[in-house]
Amino acid sequence: MIMGRKSPGARDRTMTFGRHISRMVRGGRRFLGRLARETRGNVAMIFGLSLPVLILMTVGGVDIHRASTVRVNLQDALDAATLAAARSPYSDADNIQRVGMAALKANLNAYPDVILREADTTFVLEDEEIVVASAKVDVKTLVANIFLPPYGQFLDDYVQVGAHSEVNRATKDIEVSLVLDITGSMDGQRLRDLQQASNDLVDLVVQTNQSINRTRMALVPYSMGVNAGSYLNDVRGAATGPTNITAASWEVGTQKTISGVTKASNAVFTSNGHGFAVGDHVWISSVSSSGSPSNSSLATWLNNKPYRVAATNTNTFTLERWTGSTWTSLSTSSYNTYTANSGRVQKCQLSTCEVVVTSANHGLATGDDVRILGVEGMTQINTQNSVSPSTGSNPPPFHQTVTRLGSSTFSLNGVVPSMVSAYTRRGTVQCLEQGCANYLFTNNNGALRIYEASSCVSERVGAQAYTDASPSSAKVAFSYVGTSDVGQGGCMTTTFTPLTTDRATLHSRINAYKAEGGTAGQIGVGWGWYMVSPTFGAIFPQESRPDPYGTRNLLKVVIIMTDGEFNAVYYNGVRARDSGSGGGSNDRWINHDSNNGSPFLQAVSMCNAMKAQGVIVYTVGFDIAGTTDRTPNVVDTATEVMQACATSPSYVYLPQNGTSLKTAFGAIGRSISQLRISK
Repeated sequence: MIMGRKSPGARDRTMTFGRHISRMVRGGRRFLGRLARETRGNVAMIFGLSLPVLILMTVGGVDIHRASTVRVNLQDALDAATLAAARSPYSDADNIQRVGMAALKANLNAYPDVILREADTTFVLEDEEIVVASAKVDVKTLVANIFLPPYGQFLDDYVQVGAHSEVNRATKDIEVSLVLDITGSMDGQRLRDLQQASNDLVDLVVQTNQSINRTRMALVPYSMGVNAGSYLNDVRGAATGPTNITAASWEVGTQKTISGVTKASNAVFTSNGHGFAVGDHVWISSVSSSGSPSNSSLATWLNNKPYRVAATNTNTFTLERWTGSTWTSLSTSSYNTYTANSGRVQKCQLSTCEVVVTSANHGLATGDDVRILGVEGMTQINTQNSVSPSTGSNPPPFHQTVTRLGSSTFSLNGVVPSMVSAYTRRGTVQCLEQGCANYLFTNNNGALRIYEASSCVSERVGAQAYTDASPSSAKVAFSYVGTSDVGQGGCMTTTFTPLTTDRATLHSRINAYKAEGGTAGQIGVGWGWYMVSPTFGAIFPQESRPDPYGTRNLLKVVIIMTDGEFNAVYYNGVRARDSGSGGGSNDRWINHDSNNGSPFLQAVSMCNAMKAQGVIVYTVGFDIAGTTDRTPNVVDTATEVMQACATSPSYVYLPQNGTSLKTAFGAIGRSISQLRISK
C-alpha cells in the first residue's frame, strides 16, 4: 500500500485555499480603491505605508497557491515513481535509487516550471520490504528579489516544495505451471510460435532477482501422455523386471522300467524295486503294445499321461487316472497286449507332472502370464520375444501361464514331460501383468500383443484419480507402448520440468520441444496441478518443491494450452478402444474401454479439484474455436474444457493464429504480475 500520499480531502483544501486567495485579491482591490479616494492625512500616510505590503501579499498569495498545486502534482509523480521502484526486481540501494529517480524525472516532464532537487531526492528500501521516497522541487516565484525598506526582501526566486511516499512491496511468491500441447498437429510454425510465446512468458513471470520474492515456473509438455523422465519410478513405481531361472524339472528320483502290465479292469504294473508310495504321481512313457488290430492300442492309451499310485507292494503297483472330476482305476482290459520292458515310469513333482521352474523371489501369482527367454537344454519353455505372435512354422509359444508354488518356484501350466528336454542352465522369466516391464493384452482386432513399459505415464485410476495425493500412496498408471513411433502411440521424448527459478533452463527446454503424438490433454492437466501441489510435489528436490497451500503471500497458477480435441484415454496403461481418432489404430489399442472415461470430463474434474485448493487457472485454446459441440450441456470439446477449467471467463484465451497466441501469453504474464504485486 502507498503511505504519505495526499488524500482527496487535502486536494479539496488546496482548492478552497485558492478560492480564498482570489477573494482576498478582489477585497484588496476594493480596499485600495477606498484608500486612494481618502484625503485625510493620517489615512493617506497609512495608505502609503500599507500599499506595497498589500500588493506583495496579494501577489505572494498567488505564489503560495502555485506552490500548493505543485505539491499535489509532485506527490502524484513521487507516488508513481516509488511504486516503480518497488515493482523493480532490485534490492540494492543503487538500483532502487536509479529506477525511482528515472521514473520521477519522467513523471515531472509535464511540469517544465518545476526544478527537481536531485540531491534532496532519495529512494530507499527499508527492511527489504518498504520503499521510502522523499523529493524536493523548486517552484519559480512571481514576486522575487523585491526589497522594500523597512521590510526587506519579500520572497526568493524559488519556493521549495517537498513530498514523501512509501510503498510496501508486498509482492507474492509465485508458482506457475505451464501445460503445453506439443502433439503432432503443432508441428512447424505453430510450434515455433508456441515456443516464442512461452519464452516471452518465462521472462515476464520469472524474475532475475529472487532475493525479494521467489518466482518459479514448471513446464509440462504433453501429447499421448506425459514423460516422467528421472521421476518415473517415484510416480508410477518401478516396473517389475525379469528374475533368473536356476532350475527347471518335472521329475523326482530316477526313471524305472515297466516289465509287465496285466490286461484287467484294474491293471497291475510290474517294476522291480519301484519305490513308489500310495498317492504318488507318476508319468508313463515309451510303452509299446501288440496284438489284434481290433483291439485299441495300449501304447496310445497309456503313454504321456500323469497317473496317481493307488496301491503298491515291493515290485508292483496299480494306478488311477483323472477323469476331469474324479480319480478312477486305470483299466487295460479293452486294449492290446503290452510289450515287455518297453515302458518307462517316473515319479512327478506335481499331480499334473507339469514342469516346475525355480527362480528366487519371482513375485508371480497363479494365473500370471510370463515371457521366458534364454533357457538352455529345456529350450522348449522359451517364448517368443516380440510384440506380436510369430506366424512362422511351429513357432515357440508367445507366452506361458504359471501356477505359483512358492516364493521361488512356479509351474508352467500345460507344459508336461513329453514336451521338453532336460534343463541345463540359464534363463530368465518376465511377468506380463500390470506393473511389469512388459504387458500382455488382446488388441481391438482380437490379437495378442506384448507391449513394453515406457517412460511415459497414463491417468491415475481409482479413488485418487482426481486428487493430488502423494504418489507414495497412489501411483499414476503405467504407459505400455509397442513402438518408438510417437505418431503411432509411442512415448513422447520430451520430459517435464518441475518448478525452477532458472530462466536459462526453462528456455533451453522450451526450445528443444518437438511436436509428436496424439492428445491426452487430461493427463497434461493433471500434471499441471501436480507441479504446484505440495503433496504430490514432495517427490521433487527442495528447490523445486511447491510450498504448502494457504502460505501467506503465495500465488499458485496453472496455465493450460491445447490446440485440439483430447483423443487418447487408457485402460491398464494401453490406449483404450473408446479413444478418439489419431495417434494409433485398433491394432495398438486394447479391446476394452478406458478406466476413467471421457478425457474432457477427466480434465474438468482435475481443474475443479485444483481450483478448490486456491489454484488460479488460465486456459489457452489455440485455433480451436471452430470445434463442434457434440452434446449440449455436456463438456465434450476442447473449447468447453477451456471454458470450464478457467478461474473466470476473463481467464480464457482463444487465439486464432501465432500472433494472437503470443499476445495471449503476454496478457497472461502481465495479469500474473498484477496479481503478484499489491499497492
